[in-house]
Amino acid sequence: MKKVFLGGTVNGSEWRDELIPHLTIDYFNPIVKEWNEAAQKRELEERLHCDFCLYVLTPKMTGVYSVAEVVDDSNKRPPKTIFCFLAQDGENKFSDFQIKSLDAVGRMVQANGAKYFTTLKGIWEYLNQS
Repeated sequence: MKKVFLGGTVNGSEWRDELIPHLTIDYFNPIVKEWNEAAQKRELEERLHCDFCLYVLTPKMTGVYSVAEVVDDSNKRPPKTIFCFLAQDGENKFSDFQIKSLDAVGRMVQANGAKYFTTLKGIWEYLNQS
């Protein structure tokens, strides 16, 4: 069975809770109660070995490392890389400028041969048919 790595925004974002029930493939959720060296090592292994690496960014993001990860993966492993940004997460919203910037990232990732979505439904439909 194929497997997807669920990378991207954490910080109380519930996008994974919305996506997981719709998946018919296996997944790795890197969210753990305590982030430590073992959790980091497992995340790196899963990211390397999963059939797909998904990065979903939402307005609850505080860091930018996931942007670097998705661009890096879209260059190194484009067939398995998927990028999505959600313009709204609960009451949090990206600004128009941020949306333009994230769309430019999405188009860059897509030009590298990876997949780019702006809805979770698009992601689960793609993954479930893969």
